[in-house]
Amino acid sequence: MSTWSPSSWRAKPAKHIPDDYPIPSQLAEVEATLSGYPPLVFAGEVRRLKQRLGDVAMGKAFLMQGGDCAESFREFHPDNLRDMFRVMMQMAVVLTYGGGKPVIKVGRIAGQFAKPRSSATETIDGITLPSYRGDNINGMAFTEASRMPDPERLLKAYGQAASTLNLLRAFSTGGYANLNNIHKWTLGYVKDSPQSQRYSDLCDKISDAMDFMQACGVTPESTPQMAATEYYTSHEGLLLGYEQAMTRIDSTSGRWYDTSAHMLWIGNRTRDLDGAHIEFCKGVENPIAVKIGPELGADELLKLIDALNPKNEAGRITLISRYGHEQVAKELPALARAVKRSGRHVVWSCDPMHGNTLKTSSGYKTRPFDMILSEVKNFMRVLHSEGCWPGGVHFEMTGQNVTECIGGARELREEDLSSRYHTHCDPRLNADQALELAFLIAEELRVNRSDEHAVAV
Repeated sequence: MSTWSPSSWRAKPAKHIPDDYPIPSQLAEVEATLSGYPPLVFAGEVRRLKQRLGDVAMGKAFLMQGGDCAESFREFHPDNLRDMFRVMMQMAVVLTYGGGKPVIKVGRIAGQFAKPRSSATETIDGITLPSYRGDNINGMAFTEASRMPDPERLLKAYGQAASTLNLLRAFSTGGYANLNNIHKWTLGYVKDSPQSQRYSDLCDKISDAMDFMQACGVTPESTPQMAATEYYTSHEGLLLGYEQAMTRIDSTSGRWYDTSAHMLWIGNRTRDLDGAHIEFCKGVENPIAVKIGPELGADELLKLIDALNPKNEAGRITLISRYGHEQVAKELPALARAVKRSGRHVVWSCDPMHGNTLKTSSGYKTRPFDMILSEVKNFMRVLHSEGCWPGGVHFEMTGQNVTECIGGARELREEDLSSRYHTHCDPRLNADQALELAFLIAEELRVNRSDEHAVAV
């Protein structure tokens, strides 16, 4: 680590970082400008999240990570941010009640703009242009001008992230997250769904409990946890030039922190042990997640963990599995067994979205609800069987009334996709589907709580 610096990644192979900016010097100027901008998050917040994730690693809490596949400039609106926050608060209430453990809320937000793409180019009607790679790189419109990487987009992304964080902090600490408001978090279009009634019934139980507690003198005024919540941000640390520009030394500890987000993750396509993304993440103090999928062996996984967490610090590493509902029971046990035997402290989380993507006959990418749920259930059962805590879920979701994933209680069908298919990249769960998943996962957690209690007795 004595040779590490925020720029040492530049000597390593860097996958999925665009190298076709028309004027490289302009990109360097933008990154230099960003390096003088205020931090988006603070070192103390990052340390607090790491402590919370340490509790998850030890089986004392549960991680819920969710948000847009890719944030966009066009959909940036305070109502959309509020609705995403509301859905995550509802899900957290359901999971806390079902699992009997604190739920750590981490959004895919305030920085989740760039996306790795399987192909660098896209061809439509015989015309080939660079692929759309996220709003902080280029535009979605299929034109030569739009698809040209533009470094000025990084400045706009920073501004949107700053505004997003400002609003999220207001929601989480300004009274909106008060548990007395739990009945008010339900979105309008969800009110006539089966999940709405289930959620309302749960809220009634919680309200009765709160009335009893307040009668005993335990109020939101005396107990801040009832009046506010902790909410953290995360994104894939893909554009390392941006991440380098946002990396600063903390004056209180003398350590490096990436102040673009509380938590970063390394994608399944960029986790090369000798690659630039691992090199960069080695040196920052933020919690780091790594997406793991097919073709990753146990030996390589242990090397990745040791490279990123040589001190075996609980809360530093989150492993996000993304196999697909048919493969997780085949691939995950050997990795869980190896990590358990080695004594490495990790958070195990499940991304049931990416491995269950398919293309319909009408040309839409979608994700079937039953496959998503099946992967989560298999993930949890595998880890329990290996003596590990299945500590989290990682969803691509939105508070908007979209029709992008088929299935769920409303039984969205392939022919429904075209009505409200708005994603910039991959299909997302809508609020109704996300809340339904929260209830179903809570049932799994409740069963496991019962089993653990029976064993303890």
